[in-house]
Amino acid sequence: MHDDRSLLEGRLSRFTTDHLAAAVHRDRAPLTLTAWPVPGEPVPFAEAVQQEYAPIEIGAAWGRPWSTLWIHVTGEIPAGWADEPGTVTEISVDLGFGHGAGFQSEGLAWTPQGRTIKAVSPYNHHLPVVPGEPVDFYLECAANPDVANTGFRATPNGDPATAGTEPIYRLNQLELVLRDVAVWELQADLFTLGGLMAELPTTSPRRAEILMALQRAVDVADPDDLAGTAPDARAELADVLSRPAAASAHRVAAVGHAHIDSAWLWPVRETIRKCARTFSNVLELAEADPDFRFACSSAQQYAWMKEHYPELFTRITAAVRRGQFVPVGGMWVESDTNMPGSEAMARQFVAGKGFFLENFGVETEEVWLPDSFGYSGALPQIVKASGSRWFLTQKISWNQVNTMPHHTFWWEGIDGSRVFTHFPPSDTYNSTLSGADMARAERQYREKGRGTTSLMLFGYGDGGGGPNRDMLAAAHRLESLEGSPTLRLDSPAGFFADAEAEYPGAPVWSGEMYLELHRGTYTSQARTKQGNRRSEHLLREAELWASTATVRTGREYPAAELKALWELVLLQQFHDILPGSSIAWVHQDAERNYAAIAGRAEQVVADAVAALVGEGERPLLLNAAPHARSGVPALGADEVAADAGTVRVEEVTDAEGRPAHRLDNGVVSLVVDGAGQLASLVDAASGREAIAPGEKGLRLQLHRDIPNQWDAWDVDEHYRRTVREIDQVDELRVESTPEAATVVVTRSFGASHVEQRITLAAGAPSVAVTSTVDWHERQKLLKLGSAFDVHADRSASETQFGHIFRPTHVNTSWEFARFEICAHRFLHVGEPGYGVAVTNDATYGHDVGRRTREDGGTTTTVRQSLLRAPLYPDPEADQGRHVLTTTIRPGAAIADAVEEGYRTNLAPRVVRGAHAVAPLVTVSDPAVVVEAVKLAEDGSGDLVVRLYESLGGRARATVTADAGATAVVATDLLERPLEDGVSADGASVDLELRPFQLVTLRFRR
Repeated sequence: MHDDRSLLEGRLSRFTTDHLAAAVHRDRAPLTLTAWPVPGEPVPFAEAVQQEYAPIEIGAAWGRPWSTLWIHVTGEIPAGWADEPGTVTEISVDLGFGHGAGFQSEGLAWTPQGRTIKAVSPYNHHLPVVPGEPVDFYLECAANPDVANTGFRATPNGDPATAGTEPIYRLNQLELVLRDVAVWELQADLFTLGGLMAELPTTSPRRAEILMALQRAVDVADPDDLAGTAPDARAELADVLSRPAAASAHRVAAVGHAHIDSAWLWPVRETIRKCARTFSNVLELAEADPDFRFACSSAQQYAWMKEHYPELFTRITAAVRRGQFVPVGGMWVESDTNMPGSEAMARQFVAGKGFFLENFGVETEEVWLPDSFGYSGALPQIVKASGSRWFLTQKISWNQVNTMPHHTFWWEGIDGSRVFTHFPPSDTYNSTLSGADMARAERQYREKGRGTTSLMLFGYGDGGGGPNRDMLAAAHRLESLEGSPTLRLDSPAGFFADAEAEYPGAPVWSGEMYLELHRGTYTSQARTKQGNRRSEHLLREAELWASTATVRTGREYPAAELKALWELVLLQQFHDILPGSSIAWVHQDAERNYAAIAGRAEQVVADAVAALVGEGERPLLLNAAPHARSGVPALGADEVAADAGTVRVEEVTDAEGRPAHRLDNGVVSLVVDGAGQLASLVDAASGREAIAPGEKGLRLQLHRDIPNQWDAWDVDEHYRRTVREIDQVDELRVESTPEAATVVVTRSFGASHVEQRITLAAGAPSVAVTSTVDWHERQKLLKLGSAFDVHADRSASETQFGHIFRPTHVNTSWEFARFEICAHRFLHVGEPGYGVAVTNDATYGHDVGRRTREDGGTTTTVRQSLLRAPLYPDPEADQGRHVLTTTIRPGAAIADAVEEGYRTNLAPRVVRGAHAVAPLVTVSDPAVVVEAVKLAEDGSGDLVVRLYESLGGRARATVTADAGATAVVATDLLERPLEDGVSADGASVDLELRPFQLVTLRFRR
């Protein structure tokens, strides 16, 4: 055994690298190459083939960053190659590849007739040829810069304006090759056996057996005649490769996969081409291997193929029918799940599952989110409401502090819904089916003794590429191999059905699956987050008023326009766009898209409202919120109620003797001190001071923010140890009208400037602060915090269709790791009988802390993460002007927090018209909140209302639709009747809802 280490680390490696790899190709022959560089953005094949092509030589530099080069390749297969036994003629390509598939140059080959053939990339660089026919194809080469392999340091390459114009690649190879099949198969044998041996214990007899076989094989394989000796070397390995796995071996269900980020270190336009390249590869493998199955999520990516590559989409459709190309996920994209709003999260499934049903007749049952950055506690209910039953993730294995205790389990959501869940113990969604991956799956599987099966996703991902023929070769060798888990090529549904049947009594994980990493994604790229939040609420308004106008006036419902707008919003909720972890180009596109969405949605609202209110001069407030406002009913329009009172302003002296200002509207009284901070906040109903003794509200704090590794992704715990108070005032003034009073505070810090407008409006139950920040910091985090005099042992953060409670203490490592949390429109802290709500219009990152004071009382501090300034992958992230709104409502119950969240995000609209608009939908219990009012997806004209219990308790409510309805039925998210759902004749239905229950009602018209 003395030769073990030298063989494993030396001889075998050198033999494989220096000799075997070079011998795979027995012979080579040149091809004729001409090229056309695209002057701007990529063009379709039909346009590219019409251009003037000029000769290009091997070794030529090509490709400024983000450009495209088309190469026309022609030639003849050398005479005699067809007679070489044990060989295959193909083409080998090297566009200047480095390491890492999906992060650099890639190419897609086309026939002269416009059919995609196959892609080339660093680990999949061959192209097929048709035996006996001349070579003639076009290669579309993408010069994508390698933004990934920079050590996560700032790079200008993520923005075309700064990426440069010099070529970044060199054409190293594009030639005919004669592949020696036996040599290639020997490579595959060595990969599998060498990988297995490396994972076996040094004392294992099986390891020794494999070692000796490998020694014999290398001895037999003559480097000077590998073509002649490779079959003999393979014969030395045949026995150890044929030994079957033990009956107790772990079982791996292997599914082909290519996690293609819908945007990340490349723009959306490049993702479309990445999909075409990857899917072309997959189809070639599927044709060669009938056992191969490829799982592909994201309806958006299929939709791109249907639009831009119709011929390829037709072939994908055929592969779906054969069961080899498997739609999974049921979502429009693999979205973030922390930040999308309630209806947006539901629409991911409405749009995604709807596309799969319409185009393939496939009901996707597996929700597929391997790489999203944590998982909302509301998701199990949404998954079940969509008609899905299983959930897969991988990312939770990235936790920094705590290890998830299960790999297969039931995940229980905030309403009690459960979904059968698995995350692969191999800890990767980019497996190469290596010995290390297989051993890790078996070693880490936490269900030993109760379950036997795990899922393994194989194929190059992130930037796409997918499986290659080397992986399929490994898969077949691993089907039953002593010392290794068994492997079967399977579909996700096949795995889940087996796993659920095997382990029906799996343990339960309740609540959110918080990722102990990437906490900065709640804050990075504030403009993208603001665009998302504004778009969600604009679409709520657009659907509400358009539905009302259609029902009341007969006006045509703009279904196609609303569908297109939703699909664009859903795309931008992808888990590297909304979280702010993409290159500058992606976020520039997002901002342009959000501006377009706003313009188009505003037009839908304007057209619908004009039809509803008619021509006139009555001032009408449009209230799209689910709660009454200013005397106007929820979901309706009417004249504003009588005078709400006035706001009194009084100059006082603060505790430091500085001039301060008291604002009082009879509902709330507050004091802004000489530092421009809240020194007092009292609601008249309770008369209780909300600000903790000796503490302040609306404190701006600046932290050093230099994560250990991933700039845009992470806020690491050590950020809290360096903080600067931004309490110096450049100017403090008061602006007052009878309707509102505002204290305006301006401050300068570093290279930045902020103006805070602290406003108390007449009759308002809350104080609002609008922070306009001209932000020019680098690697800093800006927080806005308030210290409240409440003993809150937990905080309540709004999530989809409810809220989630999180402890404010740090008793365990799980609580310690949750130092930055996500909230939607509100975060509430309180004690029995009293609480405070903090709301926002586009801020998701928060932290909540609790301490005991010297007087024995408790201070609970709530801080919002306003802005960050990461350097990678966008070195200019968040630079410039931002406007962010926060409100604080003292004396607030959870119900008040829910209402305040809608108030902050649905600004009042006042229009002039002839008459009021009665609500289309009414609900008898305010705890039951209407989230969406729309017309049915199928174009029937039925009215669909989505609502939920918002307070975390039982509720009874009567829901009535003034829509000429003849019957009402409860449905799933896709508006299909539920077998056990409520139904009623007429336009009204009585509901009994459990805590946080989501209900979709369809009113037949």
